[in-house]
This record gives sequence, C-alpha cells and structure tokens, in this order.
Amino acid sequence: MDDLMREISLSPAGISKELDQNIVGQKSAKKLVSIALRNRWRRQQLPPEIKSEITPKNILMIGPTGVGKTEIARRLAKLINAPFIKVEASKYTEVGYVGRDVESMIRDLVDVSFNIVRKLKFNEMQNKAKESAYQVILNKLVPANNPDTSSPLPDISAADNKQPTPETPNLDATRKRYYKNLTSGALDEKSIELEITQNSSKSMFEVIPIMGNEGIDQLRNMMSQMMPSSKKKSQVKIKDALKILTAEEAEKLIDLENVKTEALKRAEELGIVFIDEFDKIAKSHTQDTSSISKEGVQRDLLPIIEGSVVNTKYGIVNTDHILFIAAGAFHAAKPSDLIPEIQGRFPIRVELDALTKEDLYLILKEPRHSLIFQYQELLKVEGVKLVFRNIALTEIANIAFELNLNHENIGARRLQALMEKILEEISFAAGENKGKTIVINAKFVKDRLQNILKKQDLARYIL
Repeated sequence: MDDLMREISLSPAGISKELDQNIVGQKSAKKLVSIALRNRWRRQQLPPEIKSEITPKNILMIGPTGVGKTEIARRLAKLINAPFIKVEASKYTEVGYVGRDVESMIRDLVDVSFNIVRKLKFNEMQNKAKESAYQVILNKLVPANNPDTSSPLPDISAADNKQPTPETPNLDATRKRYYKNLTSGALDEKSIELEITQNSSKSMFEVIPIMGNEGIDQLRNMMSQMMPSSKKKSQVKIKDALKILTAEEAEKLIDLENVKTEALKRAEELGIVFIDEFDKIAKSHTQDTSSISKEGVQRDLLPIIEGSVVNTKYGIVNTDHILFIAAGAFHAAKPSDLIPEIQGRFPIRVELDALTKEDLYLILKEPRHSLIFQYQELLKVEGVKLVFRNIALTEIANIAFELNLNHENIGARRLQALMEKILEEISFAAGENKGKTIVINAKFVKDRLQNILKKQDLARYIL
C-alpha cells in the first residue's frame, strides 16, 4: 500500500494544475477535490491509532449539467489510478422495492478495483509471460524430442545458417536460430496450430437476463467453475499466437488471491464514488409516496456513506474511507431538503459556475485533448487536414452560449452537438478529400448551423 500511496504525493497545487490540463475553469471545485485527495496521502503518514479516526470529507457539488462536475471527479480518479464509479441516485430504490439496492454501488466499485489491480499485475508479468510464450512457440516449431527441422528458416544470416549433419543433429543450435528469428519478428507471418481456450458460460447468460447484475455475475462465476473450458485447434499466425499465449501465460503467473486482497484494499483506501442527480432524492415539500421513497433511499445510503461493511464476491469491504462526491443541479430542491444526517455527511460544498462564452471558447481548444484536437485527429486518419480559425471557434462558442441561455442549458455538451453538425458533410466525404486541407471559418460555421438557429427561433413561438 505504501507504493500505492506514493502515486498521490502531488501537492494540492500540483493536483489542481493537472486538472487544469483537461478542465476549463471551476477553480473552487478543483481546489477542494485537490485538498481531499492530498488528505488521503496525509492520512497514510499518520500512526494507526490516529489514521483510523480520520474519515474522508465528502463533497457536494452544486451546479447545472455540463459544467464539469463528473469530469472533475473522473479525472481526479484517473490521476491516481483509483477505483471510480459514477452512479445516478435516482436509479436506486428503498430496500423492499424493486430496483437496485445502494450496496450495489460498492460492489461495482470493487469490480473496478479488481480490474485495475489485475491489469497492473498483468503488465508486471508481461516480460516473463512473453518469454514463456516464445518457448511454447519454439517447442511447436522445433520439438525437443524431434530434431527434424527440415522446414526452411526465413532470413537467417550465412554465419548462423550452418546446418547440422543428419548423423549428429545439433538441436540446440537450431533452436537458437529459430529463437533469434522468432524474437526479431522474422517468423511473424508463419502459421502454427494453436489450441485456443473457449469459455461458453458467459454467453449463456447474455441471452437470459433473468435477474439483477449481481445475480448474473454470481451465477456466471459458479457455472464457469462447474463447466470446464473447452479448447479449439486453429491455425494462427505466429504474431497472433504470441499475443494469445502471452495473455494466457500472464494469467497463469498472476496470484488471484493476492489480486483480490489488493483490490479490496485499493477500493477501501482510494475508492471514489460519484453520485449524480443527488437532488432527485431530496424530499419534496408535499408529502406524497414519491417523497417518502426518496427519503428511504437517503436513509439506505446513510450507513454506506457513514461507514459500514459490504459483502462482495471478492470479500468484505469497509466503506469508512471511501470518498463520496455527490452532485446535482438543485433547481427544484435545495441541499437543505436532504435529511439532516445526509447533509452532515457532506461537509464540503461547492457551487460550480455556469459556463460563459469565454469558457466555451476555451473548452473547444485549451484542454489536452480538446474537441477540435479530437476531430482533427479523426480526420487525419483519412488524410484530411482540418484547420480551425479562432473566429470560427468564437462563433461556435457564441452560438452554444445563446442556445444554452434561451433553451435548455446542457453546458459544454452543446459544443459536441454543434461540432457534429458543422463537420457532418466533411466527415461523410472525408475519403474523397484525401490530401486536402479544409479551413473552418466563421462563415462556414454560420452556413452549417443556420438551419438549427432557424428552428430554435421558431420553437419560441410554438406552444
């Protein structure tokens, strides 16, 4: 766990700077989540008796859709390779009702954690597994108990191409020549027969969704143990066989029990649960059945957020130190409409700013993988160079701002919709424009969006 915690040894200023690379504005929110992340590292430096007393300071983000709430939480988790899940509060129901129970979010978090740790272990074993894969392929090409190597060797140098006499076959020298060509890629296109493992237990349950996800997972695991995997012989190229065998050998080298233990620890110490639409479970002022159900969901969430144990297929998870970030627009409801106990479990509150024209302009071009960069890279694959004038980006930002202001405010998501419309014809005919440079200016933007603007103007006068 010490190595794991070194991953978040950035200062709060350093964490905030990293977030700036991908998210425009929202300085207050970045500052708070940076402190929350740094506090995790600080906690790990304390003596055990103090460390156990310090719990995460959960965060409540308040702001309209599309301003960066989810992205801040997701990027924060990605920065430290932490288990992260996003859930919607409105999808959960009070215990006793049909629907997902709140503990399922912790089980989902541990699933993510297990996959992270397994991937890390898999990568650690790559070199060793690849060497084992080479040996498996080598044994198929030059069997240890059969010195017959009559098959021609591709691209073997004259110095290495000393064929053994039939009376005294030099198997070691032959294997060395094959190994050299195998590792250099000279044998990539040669085909060998390979037994490929197949497991049909998963496909059985893809077509019979007779229960919740947890039930399917448990049944699938049980059936995979009861039904042994089958193997099918196939002719595959050596370059493909190498990938298949490396993956299989790496799986053999991984200690799954150790992976489970580390996954549980990572989920407990670094896990982040982002609960969106939190305002949708705030109680209504009118005491109807819907209001009672919403309060019930809050009360079910309370022990998970306060700290409890949840049983998962990998073992018991303690939720004491999982960081919960809740978010919502809070237009119809207010944070004070949440039950007092829940309010107390989210001591840090931050209001995110609505996006300005300048914000929308910066979102188009400033982030590390901005929208215009993404479209430029996509069309580069087709040999088309896409150039955006600054005046065009200003025009797109202005139109997005006006549409958000006068119609439904969907924040930065509006930019994606506009960009798709602007580049629709270019993307469609990209294959015919190979080698060309296409310049996007303000006139081009207006011409492509005029129909949308007309429809939006007309919508104002239709009931």
